Amino acid sequence: MTTSSVRVRFAPSPTGYLHVGGARTALFNWLFARHTGGKFLLRIEDTDKERSSDEHTRVILDGLTWLGLDWDEQPVFQGARLKRHQEVADKLLAEGKAYSDEGAIRLRVPQGEIAWNDAVHGPISFQGEDIKDFVILRSDRTPLYNHAVVVDDLDMRITHVLRGADHISNTPKQIALYQALGAPLPVFAHVPMINGPDGKKLSKRHGATAVGDYQHLGILPAALRNFLALLGWSPGGDKEIMTLDEMIQLFTLEGILKKPAVFDPTKLEWMNGQYLSMTAAEELYDLVAPHLEKLGVNGRKDAVTKAITAVKTRSRTTIDIARQVAVRLDPKFVELDDKAKKEIAKNPAGYKASLQASLEVLKTAAWNPETLEQVLRSLAEQRGVAAGQVFQPIRVALTGGTVSEPVNELLYVVGKEAALKRLEVASRG
Repeated sequence: MTTSSVRVRFAPSPTGYLHVGGARTALFNWLFARHTGGKFLLRIEDTDKERSSDEHTRVILDGLTWLGLDWDEQPVFQGARLKRHQEVADKLLAEGKAYSDEGAIRLRVPQGEIAWNDAVHGPISFQGEDIKDFVILRSDRTPLYNHAVVVDDLDMRITHVLRGADHISNTPKQIALYQALGAPLPVFAHVPMINGPDGKKLSKRHGATAVGDYQHLGILPAALRNFLALLGWSPGGDKEIMTLDEMIQLFTLEGILKKPAVFDPTKLEWMNGQYLSMTAAEELYDLVAPHLEKLGVNGRKDAVTKAITAVKTRSRTTIDIARQVAVRLDPKFVELDDKAKKEIAKNPAGYKASLQASLEVLKTAAWNPETLEQVLRSLAEQRGVAAGQVFQPIRVALTGGTVSEPVNELLYVVGKEAALKRLEVASRG
């Protein structure tokens, strides 16, 4: 088999949202297809008619698209292939490889070893007598999961099956079906499960688990994609932040790890912060603007973009950015935090006096970052204090906090009229 003949699939069930575990499996399949020059296919396993819905299908497709995972052929809908599943079961029945049992069709599982060489875990084997004969078609003529999956994978010419390690127990049954059909086995690769920070299987008790949730929480698709790629795969070395092209180039089945991965939300936010820092403010504007609208902030685009540039390197999400932009554009969002209150409480009179002195020199200053820094440093020299003792009261008065971009940049972003007004209010206490 040449690498260009590789065909992999992601086969979600449209009975709920796109879970981050499913998204990680889709990403591994997609990266492997792109690395080998093969095909990434999508199969919607909608045989559970009561729980499946078009809405859930749309959520899954939208989530994959948001992550940047495109598919190479039209999606296959498993529910539309009922006749094909029945036809294959009837053929096995006619050949004596399956038998009727109370109206259902049950596969004859051969005795002896059923084994495969897993691309992640190495040799795995089960005994046929432990598997026992199993139903492939119910008495109402609907297929069981393991039967439908094998028939579909064969018809879609799937060469590699990359899926969660929770499917290992399904694999011997599926191999028995492949053998009964006289078909070659695909390469099976069972990727590690994802646990929460407590070591237990990732679930809603750990917080957001849907891809859509992270989109609404202000995570960039490139950051989530990079984060998911490292859950159970190692590119080698210490590299963590990777472009999409780098991930495609480095991804191999040999790099997939055996042990469960840990989904650490703090690590995801850190990684998202790295991506925010690297992304131009103009690109972030469309992502930040909806959050500002919810906050009731209606700043001009140039003012918002200038503020995004100032705060993005200290932000973890686009929601963080929006909150900090709001503080810089609208004084009603300025609220003293505990550290700022303590700072003022150390010397309330000194805080006000420093602001009043700053006000006097800033009123006549040219409003650009370079001049503002020079003016304030000169003021500190005149007063015989460290520059920080001039900068910090301004920072507190303008943002309500003790950490921000350099104060000269902060003043520039807030704007002369608005900054002077805030400083005047704060200096009066």
